[in-house]
Amino acid sequence: CPFLRKSVRFRTSLGRGVSAGGMAGAMAYQQLNAKLQGLRIAPSRTVSRMRAAPAPVAQRRCRLVVQARTFEVGVGVFGTKAGMTQMFTASGSAARPATVIAIEPGNIVTQVKTRDTDGYDAVQVGYRIKREDKVNKPERGHLSKHNAPPMRHLREFKLLDGVENYTPGQQLMISEMFKEGDLVDVAGTSTGKGFQGSIKRWGMARGNMTHGSKSKRQHGSIGMCATPSRVFPGLKMAGQMGNKRIKTRKLRVIKVDQELNAIVLHGSVPGKPGNLLEITPAKIVGKNFKYQRHLTRPVRNIKAEVSEELTPEPEAAAEAVEA
Repeated sequence: CPFLRKSVRFRTSLGRGVSAGGMAGAMAYQQLNAKLQGLRIAPSRTVSRMRAAPAPVAQRRCRLVVQARTFEVGVGVFGTKAGMTQMFTASGSAARPATVIAIEPGNIVTQVKTRDTDGYDAVQVGYRIKREDKVNKPERGHLSKHNAPPMRHLREFKLLDGVENYTPGQQLMISEMFKEGDLVDVAGTSTGKGFQGSIKRWGMARGNMTHGSKSKRQHGSIGMCATPSRVFPGLKMAGQMGNKRIKTRKLRVIKVDQELNAIVLHGSVPGKPGNLLEITPAKIVGKNFKYQRHLTRPVRNIKAEVSEELTPEPEAAAEAVEA
């Protein structure tokens, strides 16, 4: 049939484009199928192998980050890690490792959320002022609505109560929030170390280096072969190390320098110099924080509900006894 010979020539000339899922090949294959159905001619083996790929869909690259933030004792401030040094005690007898955190322009309240409007109490704080043309239109409208300049970072602190003490546009001063001797929690992104083995990542022991050992730095056994015949979830193995959000708790404030707009803490904090940090009052459960306070919903008494359903009414019980 000349039509089939034409289809064979079409397959030979555009077969590479069709097999690759091109748009031209897909449209030609649909037209060819329509012609074959109209002529009631079964397609040849060569034509039947042709498959039309689905039309490409425009995709938008995005990144979804889900973080479960807990309640904080109070509103904190943001800072930039400047580096580490050592500071001597008043008597000069000992040196203490210290981290210097610089406070850049910012730390302005950009929004106050309440349970009536948003379902929970929180204070949103902005950090690092930037040019207006660097902020998109929705974020620019959000900041102008709350009398705040363009900010590079916007994050919120969830509170149990006390949001009425803050107003949009309020400037948070580091000297008014913390003083020498206070305990603070510092959260940030840890230094990324790439893909590391189990020895460096988890501190596992290595094997023998001599006597013909063939497992010097290997992981070793990851499970039993017969029972349960699988690897348990959460097993410590080689993988990505660092580059995660961690929080260092109960660091003592050594000094608050109002002129240099910096704070000095005793110990180390996550990340490299230049890393963004969140400084909040230390949360000590049982002393200045209790988890029972945020349980606003009544707890269901399942036993009482079941007993009510099983307990018959007096009239129904009397009728059952007479029967």
